[in-house]
Amino acid sequence: MLVDEPVYLDHNATTPIDPRVAEAMTPYLTTWFGNPSSGHRHGERPRQAMAVAREQVAALIGARAPEVVFTGSGSEANLLALRGAVLAAGRTRPHVITQATEHPAVLETCRALARLHGARVTTLPVDGDGLVAAAALEAALTTDTVLVSVMAANNETGVLQPVAELAALARARGALFHCDAAQAAGKIPIDVLAWGVDLLTVVGHKMYAPKGVAALYVRDGVALEPVVYGGGQERGLRAGTENVALAVAIGAAADLAARDFATGAPARLRELRDDLHRRLSTALPGRVRLNGAAGRRLPNTLNVSIDGVLGSDLLAAAPSVAASTGSACHSGARTPSPVLSAMGLDAGRALGAVRLSLGRGSTTGDVETAAAALTDAARLLLPQERPRKNTPIGRP
Repeated sequence: MLVDEPVYLDHNATTPIDPRVAEAMTPYLTTWFGNPSSGHRHGERPRQAMAVAREQVAALIGARAPEVVFTGSGSEANLLALRGAVLAAGRTRPHVITQATEHPAVLETCRALARLHGARVTTLPVDGDGLVAAAALEAALTTDTVLVSVMAANNETGVLQPVAELAALARARGALFHCDAAQAAGKIPIDVLAWGVDLLTVVGHKMYAPKGVAALYVRDGVALEPVVYGGGQERGLRAGTENVALAVAIGAAADLAARDFATGAPARLRELRDDLHRRLSTALPGRVRLNGAAGRRLPNTLNVSIDGVLGSDLLAAAPSVAASTGSACHSGARTPSPVLSAMGLDAGRALGAVRLSLGRGSTTGDVETAAAALTDAARLLLPQERPRKNTPIGRP
């Protein structure tokens, strides 16, 4: 990091490309340029590289290599899972269940399925911690339910849903279960068999690979309508000549993530995250509010609101910190985050939220710098006590 660059605490938005990932993919942009579907020697090395990358992604999530389908983004993977499952079901009025704090890639796909294919969509509420209740899912399931889609970890709060419990309920009623694990993959251990999911999304740029590549786990035996038709690549689910370099990149990233687990990297991030939280709470006593479950969340994610301060104003006053707010701005009008609103937070607290997400390169020094900058910015923005009127200076 350059000296004048801000401390990067926005790893949930995107991660820097790990140099080892860049090194692994570069030969497939230059020397080994062949089409992996070609029968001659130029296709041999790319074909082998695709196979290795598939094995690496599968190993990270406890799957088998043939169950991994490469896509161009997490949004595309989610589309393939949801649209693919609904259309393959062949129901006249298919029922889909999701929950209120899902990523827009899932929520908007559900709306499109309702609009274009007559699907009935049930959106489950969440509690104050952002968690879906198993009882709510159980009550919503019907004989027409073809798919349940619930994310592993929320992108804003880092809250971890009880995926295994929810998946068991869905599958007991004959419904498929899809899990968007874009934020979770590489940060917490994932085992698709233990979780009992049928479909799971993994995204490259959330774990130090480039943007433009993702993967969908499709359990053997699950039928999906293709998202792209054509030459039969990716099990016929996503046609088009494969981008070998990007597949190699997400494979290398998955392999590095597995090594991180082996060396205790998540515990290190958890310590840094908690240290950042402590520093802010100590410097601004009684004003720092944690948004989301305290224990059940990603080890790298801290979403907090500071009483009396808008998140956008806080980050604008702390340019030495690169982070995100929990709200979206449209045409200059601030609106509370739908995620935090769904959790029942009032508009003031939702608009005050900032998401601080650490990553592989984060250090104790980064935490110290960020905490000091955010504290100074908050103190600058907080209402100051004024002298009482008509009180002469120097008198009590």
